[in-house]
Amino acid sequence: MPSRLSSYVFSAVFCLTVAFLSALTAPRYAAADIYRYVDEEDIVHFTDAPTDKRFKIFLRDLKKDKELRTKLKYASSVNSAEFEQLIKTCSVKYGVNPCLVKAVIHAESGYDPNAVSSKGAGGLMQLMPATAKSLKVVDRFNPKDNVEGGVKYLRFLLDTFRGDVSLAVAAYNAGLSKVAKYGGIPPYNETRTYVSRVLSYMKSYQESGI
Repeated sequence: MPSRLSSYVFSAVFCLTVAFLSALTAPRYAAADIYRYVDEEDIVHFTDAPTDKRFKIFLRDLKKDKELRTKLKYASSVNSAEFEQLIKTCSVKYGVNPCLVKAVIHAESGYDPNAVSSKGAGGLMQLMPATAKSLKVVDRFNPKDNVEGGVKYLRFLLDTFRGDVSLAVAAYNAGLSKVAKYGGIPPYNETRTYVSRVLSYMKSYQESGI
């Protein structure tokens, strides 16, 4: 009977092999970062769509990372500087990481204070009318009102999910009830893509110091 260590090594090698083969054989548009974590049973897990904060980056999609940094640079030079002080003020007031706020704004509106979604969300952080009303946001298209309301809402979601950024971001996109219903990130492609995008933006903002 093979030892526990042998089983672990075999499992790790097998998973690594699958991950590398998948990366080599997958179409270029399907490339993605690969994440990894070892559970309590010493089993190694890999994924390109992490839903658990225990996953850490293992293989980075360099092409996607370069594209992301290019977009961040463009967004920063064209839009974000105008709202830098506003974001900082609201972040300090509500105790929310400014890089998270920037990432959400970037993903939601691309720093366009007049953006309106097909569902009716508006402003920098894309607040729905009902959400804005509950947050006492007078004018969704006034950057100060909008960002303060959005950051206040993020603080509420972070408190609700005990600081879990992934769940808070998922709730920002899909709604608190959906995250509660599924006990985690809802199984919607839009929401999972959104969470991954926001976390990637946040990480890049942190690393670049933008």
